[in-house]
Amino acid sequence: MEFWCEYAWLGGEEVSAGVVIGVEGERIVTVRTGVAAAPEGAVVLSGYTLPGLANAHSHAFQRAFRGKTEVGRGTFWTWREQMYATASRLDPDSYFALARATFGEMALAGVTSVGEFHYVHHGEGGTRYADPNAMGAAVIAAAREAGIRITLIDACYLHGGIGEELNEVQRRFSDGTAEQWTRRVEAIQPGPGARLGAAIHSVRAVAPEEAELVAGWARGRALPLHAHVSEQPAENEACRAVYGRSPTEVLAEAGALSDRFTAIHVTHPSERDRALLGEAGACCCFCPTTERDLADGIGPAALLREAGASCAVGSDSQAVIDLFEECRAIELDERLARLERGNQGAVALLRAATADGQRAIGWSEAGAIEPGMLADLVNLDGGGVRLAGITPESALSTIVFAATAADVANVVVGGDFVVRDGRHAKLDVEEELRRSIGGLGGG
Repeated sequence: MEFWCEYAWLGGEEVSAGVVIGVEGERIVTVRTGVAAAPEGAVVLSGYTLPGLANAHSHAFQRAFRGKTEVGRGTFWTWREQMYATASRLDPDSYFALARATFGEMALAGVTSVGEFHYVHHGEGGTRYADPNAMGAAVIAAAREAGIRITLIDACYLHGGIGEELNEVQRRFSDGTAEQWTRRVEAIQPGPGARLGAAIHSVRAVAPEEAELVAGWARGRALPLHAHVSEQPAENEACRAVYGRSPTEVLAEAGALSDRFTAIHVTHPSERDRALLGEAGACCCFCPTTERDLADGIGPAALLREAGASCAVGSDSQAVIDLFEECRAIELDERLARLERGNQGAVALLRAATADGQRAIGWSEAGAIEPGMLADLVNLDGGGVRLAGITPESALSTIVFAATAADVANVVVGGDFVVRDGRHAKLDVEEELRRSIGGLGGG
């Protein structure tokens, strides 16, 4: 089959006109430009077409408390108590329903792949389900039904804080030891459209010797490895007080840093941390809408890029599911912090949401429109009010700095429509969100 795109971004500084994308199976086999009219039988994508977006850091269940935690005073640490309350009410069935609805919302926003940072593994008080991976299987099945690809980034979570016992809800997250974590994760069979990754939840939840085991396990299987890093100053202070080193330095000594490693948030890294991440060719995933919501701070994306790291974006707590907003916020928030404009251009920001983000979650054959790549596309309606007046010359900057999820008209995954004319092909996403969130209760 063929898609004729009025305009498409092929990775350069401008969009190309009249792009014909030939697809066989799930893959792009040909790309032609300058084709003035759609060939007979081609599917027409008016407006602007991009590679499918990668949501590199997601906690799907946190969609349940959008709007319930944003007001009032508090910190990350008080917000965390509200997160625990929601996690305590999940079981495989309710998690499947909520995750399917959340992934459906992501599809409507142009997301074709998600990295689900998964740590709600067990039942109440840490009781194992008959299938120890029932919760992860529910999340994978939810993504499949929502029509998007998933990397289940299974997180090792063993402590309630550095030197602290787990609380009642955190017992649901823990396998007891890093060895038991590896035994459980080795049994996961992702299936079509799904892949496996590993995570060291944080230096708060995983001690250095445990992190070394998790990192070695992931390295031996060439899997993506993620970790929350320096999200809060208190995290850095506690780590230095106990280990005499920063979280990044602890992870480096554990053998975690490489070009398959993604540091999540990296809001408060030192100069040495930036150098370590850059030298390793690691990725840094920013989630600005969550980082704003939690008053985390503004990560130094430009300095991390200069050091040699790449960037990705994620919706994290689902305060908003809009990767265009996440992309531009990397630059716009940093302008506030540095009092300078133009720290990162539109192409670099768009790559964070496409090729670099896809690579961070293990889908290196996605994120670009070229032969051999997966036929995952997001198509924007160029006629809406936000993009009115757009020109081919200004298209990329207009899309990055003005488009929203509401401008997504069509989404193609593996050559098949998941979203068409702004509606999900299979799910009533709005109704599923209402039903699944309401079913959890808790106010």
